[in-house]
Amino acid sequence: MAEHRSPLPDVALRSISITERLFEGLDLAAHRVVLTDGPTGTNFTGAALADRIGRLAGGLQAEGVGPGTVIALMAPNMPDYAVVFHAAALAGATVTTLNPTYTATEAAHQLKDSGATLAVTIPAFLPVVTAAATGSAVREIITLGPVDGHRQIEDLMGSPLSAQVPVDIETHVLALPYSSGTTGLPKGVMLSHRNMVVNVDQALPLLEVRPGETTVAFLPFFHIYGMNVLMNTFLAGGAGLVTMPRFDLEAMLGHIQQHRVEKLYIAPPVAIALAKHPLVDQFDLSSLKVIMSAAAPLGAEVANAVRDRLGGCAVIQGYGMTELSPLTHVTPHRAPKPGAVGVSAPNTVTRIVNPETLQDCAPGEEGEVWVQGPQVMLGYLNRPEATAAMIRDGWLRTGDLGVVDDEGYLTIRDRLKELIKVKGFQVAPAEVEAELLSLPGVADCAVIGMPDDEAGERPLAFVVRQPGSALTADDVVAALKPRLASYKLPHRVDFIDAIPKSASGKILRRVLRDRLAES
Repeated sequence: MAEHRSPLPDVALRSISITERLFEGLDLAAHRVVLTDGPTGTNFTGAALADRIGRLAGGLQAEGVGPGTVIALMAPNMPDYAVVFHAAALAGATVTTLNPTYTATEAAHQLKDSGATLAVTIPAFLPVVTAAATGSAVREIITLGPVDGHRQIEDLMGSPLSAQVPVDIETHVLALPYSSGTTGLPKGVMLSHRNMVVNVDQALPLLEVRPGETTVAFLPFFHIYGMNVLMNTFLAGGAGLVTMPRFDLEAMLGHIQQHRVEKLYIAPPVAIALAKHPLVDQFDLSSLKVIMSAAAPLGAEVANAVRDRLGGCAVIQGYGMTELSPLTHVTPHRAPKPGAVGVSAPNTVTRIVNPETLQDCAPGEEGEVWVQGPQVMLGYLNRPEATAAMIRDGWLRTGDLGVVDDEGYLTIRDRLKELIKVKGFQVAPAEVEAELLSLPGVADCAVIGMPDDEAGERPLAFVVRQPGSALTADDVVAALKPRLASYKLPHRVDFIDAIPKSASGKILRRVLRDRLAES
């Protein structure tokens, strides 16, 4: 069995809750501002944040909240997101985090499936949550702000809860985000305190977060990347966050300039903006030392373009998924390797497996990425068959195709299920997309397979032009001909206004496939 282990020493598996781990960082920053609301400037020191979490936890406990209670949280990034999440955790409850862009139908599925009995949201989302709660077990909706007829979290504040309500650190479900995994409808991912605490401790030596530094948090906290890599890891490391309720390029650039941000955590669409948008030149970004991109593959050409535009700033990648709490790989920023997503995190073992034979691939050969470590989820809620399909003898099958080089760096080639087969040859959409993004006049793109009677499938490229560009489909294909084998060239190029993406930055290929079917 070919196993790829971390170059860093393992971290201790500590028997503490995620909120106790967070409080360690807040103690380091008791008198420093650690959480700032970007739009309003409202902020909290470490001590003030810990006090607010403790008082809400005490109030929740007085309401009967504890182990067995599931609280649904649907809100944009804001300081009270961390307060609600950690107050619920301290009280022994489970938190299921909902995507703020969900429709009532999508939210209803999660509320019913998770068994949530309380929901917390902002006034603007109240109509959606109210409609979604119909027919669910939700008995009350608490608001983050005043609304007639609803209690808000200020009304629940009580005597501070002085200690973690006892739970089994290894088996109690702390967080219940929803993920489709490699296939199917969204499923509840059961993450324990152990999963999330160890992942924070795994991330800290790789990300080198230091007390007193600040970053901008626009990656959504409902998503595991924003939740555990940003919200939990930064605060547990004694560092600070400036929250943004949604991504806005100008606002982000302003926060970087104002707070002298050194490390920035992004998804590939933001990298494209940093590489190509003219607004970037209007701000002083000289403080930036490291940019980490995750959630989807980032091509080496885009990474290098960002690096060069920002004066040599290290642009690295990380890798993981909701089912892995999420981090399993990060590129050490002192040894970046464009295109690679990094080396295994501490306590993490990686295998590259042939998805058809389930045998380990030869060194340097491409296969499915399998991961083992203490950050692997407990399983999918009420989905034993899906869990068994995802986890095999303790190894989580990621559904991603990758290769590990002789230095232990993993490169993701594509999603296993997204491969396009042209006359039996495999085409990885990410490879074609990386080449497209390197072309002048291309602002963004996505590639899917389109049915073809002769070849089975052919690549179809959806392209967003740069403002003012007169790029044509012929121009695109002509520019790619020297770079790609003929079977990888787009058989068709459709120009569209925007590429549909999830909040975490992943291309929504099913939306593009639906568009193709309708046409």
